[in-house]
Amino acid sequence: MASPLRFDGRVVLVTGAGGGLGRAYALAFAERGALVVVNDLGGNIKGVGKGSFAADKVVEEIRKKGGKAVANYVYTAPLSLSYPIQYQFFRILRDRSFARISDEDWDLIHRVHLRGSFQVTRAAWDHMKKQKYGRIIMTSSASGIYGNFGQANYTAAKLGVLGLSNTLAIEGSKSNIHCNTIAPTAGSRMTQTVLPEDIVEALKPDYVAPLVLWLCHESCEENGGLFEVGAGWIGKLRWERTLGAIVRQKNQPMTPEAVKANWKKICDFHNASKPQTIQESTGSTIEVLSKIDSGGVSTNHTSQTASAATSGFATAIGHKFPPFSSAYTELETIMYALGVGASIKNPKDLKFIYEGSSDFSCLPTFGVIIGQKSVMGGGLADIPGLSVNLAKVLHGEQYLEIYKPLPRAGKLKCEAVIADVLDKGSGVVILMDVYSYSGEELICYNQFSVFLVGSGGFGGKRTSDKAKVAVAIPNRPPDAVLKDTTSLNQAALYRLSGDWNPLHIDPNFASLAGFNKPILHGLCTFGFSARHVLQQFADNDVSRFKAIKARFAKPIFPGQTLQTEMWKEGNRIHFQTKVQETGDVVISNAYVDLTPTSDISAETPSKVGYKTGIQITFLFMNFRYWPEVVKKVNAVFEWHITKDGNIATKWTIDLKNDSGKVYQGPAKGSADTTIILSDEDFMEVVLGKLDPQKAFFSGRLKARGNIMLSQKLQMILKDYAKL
Repeated sequence: MASPLRFDGRVVLVTGAGGGLGRAYALAFAERGALVVVNDLGGNIKGVGKGSFAADKVVEEIRKKGGKAVANYVYTAPLSLSYPIQYQFFRILRDRSFARISDEDWDLIHRVHLRGSFQVTRAAWDHMKKQKYGRIIMTSSASGIYGNFGQANYTAAKLGVLGLSNTLAIEGSKSNIHCNTIAPTAGSRMTQTVLPEDIVEALKPDYVAPLVLWLCHESCEENGGLFEVGAGWIGKLRWERTLGAIVRQKNQPMTPEAVKANWKKICDFHNASKPQTIQESTGSTIEVLSKIDSGGVSTNHTSQTASAATSGFATAIGHKFPPFSSAYTELETIMYALGVGASIKNPKDLKFIYEGSSDFSCLPTFGVIIGQKSVMGGGLADIPGLSVNLAKVLHGEQYLEIYKPLPRAGKLKCEAVIADVLDKGSGVVILMDVYSYSGEELICYNQFSVFLVGSGGFGGKRTSDKAKVAVAIPNRPPDAVLKDTTSLNQAALYRLSGDWNPLHIDPNFASLAGFNKPILHGLCTFGFSARHVLQQFADNDVSRFKAIKARFAKPIFPGQTLQTEMWKEGNRIHFQTKVQETGDVVISNAYVDLTPTSDISAETPSKVGYKTGIQITFLFMNFRYWPEVVKKVNAVFEWHITKDGNIATKWTIDLKNDSGKVYQGPAKGSADTTIILSDEDFMEVVLGKLDPQKAFFSGRLKARGNIMLSQKLQMILKDYAKL
């Protein structure tokens, strides 16, 4: 059972806390140890009048229960307090049809909801920045998101609150200030004019408060999110945009007739993109201008070429490469460590370069070497539906996750699949997932992001939920910096680990590629950087290394000095790597995730999910005898088994591709349904002691994807999985 979320030592300001949602928030925070500032002007629903009764009454409730609270009745926050957390909630409505809205009605609503949110937050902002901590919840509404008759003034203000919140999330992130927005549905004075009385009674504010508490807890990393919440249900919203159509050509006028001709494509949400930042939004516009200026754009949105390319790339998604084995000895392990800069100059590196060391270990990033055969071996040229010019292939990004420390020597079975294909305009990104196993146990997982120069512009999607996303570094000076000067032989040494590309050794080939001399492998720099993080923040303990993500930005030449700048934020170490001599960033938006020391000592990964593993294996044995079950279900289920609220292990039941295969680790490709619950709750469900639907609605079981398929899974657990 996860530990209760506490707010001891935190100050919480709740505006509009004299009733409804604000009161529910105030009581909930006080119950969990926070000092609550109960702010309420005491006015009526039209914003008229003032008084202290509402705030005083809630303060009295809190104190009677042993909590701590003070009342506040003024419009802006008392500046004498240092706020780590703050809420916005105002209870003013002046509903009128648009034609009847007066200037007073408009100005009052905006002054309270939008300007009020600005002023109260501004009063707390500097305090939050100084203490490097803050949590802000802005309250929008479904009316603001979707519009509502008779509320033009209110909806405009409430959508304005969302825009304010989004900007605060961006500006505050560097100071550990998170800002999220909720659109609650709950019974209060505010909703009495728009909802029937019985519905108002059923929608308790108590069903909104838990989301608010979680978003404000120091362990919650959510920032810039928008959530609808009510009646025990919570959903996250995001913007979505069609791929659109280019409706003008170079040196040609743009006409409404061209807009009309392309209207269907302009409004087609198939393969829609989901821009997350203004940079992503404007970036696509810049690409459009580039296409128009090059004269390579056709306004014919039914272009046969684009259609054929889209079809070909769609065929490639899900393509599985022939399984291959990666065998290695201690010699390869040591060779790799030397290739990424491990040296006898650093006594702590001895464990990576001397097999006789008592704690001889394999560097975690050696996992990339194990999985790279599909990329390095020319396998991209064999993907059906794709025409790949290997001379135009660039390695864009790399993700590696370690499930168990790599053995010092061994033989791993690898399975690779094309997870997705993305159209970036100037090129195509291929996401290749590679899973490496020792027997049936998943040891590590790689995602190679390969960029094909000049193959884009076919009308495909730009983003993918399957991509492991790079993360921007914090906007503050680094917490640590380590440097290593590479040798002139660094590329010659690293290539012995399996990357034989002549670009890294042959001057003539490098010249053809536009370089005045051979460049260092990006994955070599990747290894240097990971080694620096492991040395600085994990004392070279490979069991603490969980995952790494990096984006390759610029090349480096052997002999230059690599400077890894690192920022620690919890168990995530953000980093970027520069060339000291030039200041160029060569690895950007990168991070390493470490496992907490307490987690390692308390329980090894093999123990977490032990009971679940036994039961899922039992299911596998049964499926071999009931192929009709596999045929009837035809779906892939991924199980995330949690410990203390964090995912500790993953299992996959493939009742679609592998005739009932069950294995530890994430789904190969993608899962139709993902189910998240604790080890203990899984056993309760299987034994029939916990109803899955009740577990879902109580929050003990979570699901995403095609949730309706869980009904079929429930049938399996009921009829076929009896202990």
